[in-house]
Amino acid sequence: MANYRTLYGQIPDQIGDLLELRTLEMSHMKLTGNIPRTITKLKHLVFIFLRWNKLSGPIPDYISELKSVTFLDISFNKFTGPIPGWLTQMPKLQTFQADNNSLTGPVPNSFGSFVGSVPNLFLKNNKLSGKIPESLSKMDFQAVVLKGNGFTGDGSMFFGGNKRTVQVDLSRNLFEFDLSKIKFGKSLAMLDLSHNRIFGTLPRELTQLRLERFNISYNRLCGKIPRGGQLQTFKSYEFAENRCLCGSPLKKAC
Repeated sequence: MANYRTLYGQIPDQIGDLLELRTLEMSHMKLTGNIPRTITKLKHLVFIFLRWNKLSGPIPDYISELKSVTFLDISFNKFTGPIPGWLTQMPKLQTFQADNNSLTGPVPNSFGSFVGSVPNLFLKNNKLSGKIPESLSKMDFQAVVLKGNGFTGDGSMFFGGNKRTVQVDLSRNLFEFDLSKIKFGKSLAMLDLSHNRIFGTLPRELTQLRLERFNISYNRLCGKIPRGGQLQTFKSYEFAENRCLCGSPLKKAC
């Protein structure tokens, strides 16, 4: 492991000389510039942690040459440009975290097909926009977090009765779809759809899930909140500001 706690400025080109490096930990520093091309020499690199820096520019495409990387975390930087389509060509990638950057544009169409396993996607608080490609309906993400962007249209492709998804956070976007038609996988434990334009009623099968987090506030939902499961254990504000929801835990009777 390389852990540089006193380094600042740009990531030195000499990082490429650590040929046996498996974990690169350079988080919570004041690094600027971009990731140097010499990182491609690190053929054994598995984990990359570069969060909480001031790295900027587009995410360099030569990172795709690192075929052993399973975890790539560049959150809380100043990266710009699109989500790289080449992420789908990294055969061992399991998690991509790019929260709190300035990435723009849509989710790439290529995300409908990964050469390896389908990775966890954490893309919250960027400047992303557009509609989610329908091809993603074939993907079984364990976690997908798109909070705080400008996505529009249908977000239902992240759900499915046979999917093993654990976490879906689509909050604070402009998604618009009928929640009553959604089928949920039994493993879903964290669901945040708040601050969108989602309509319909709450499916009764929500009562069959072991939910740990749940928020559907600030949407256009109607009807009676189903009783059972964990639904009545959540706070009323997590159901608030919908068109005509009623029943516990809301004070509004049906």
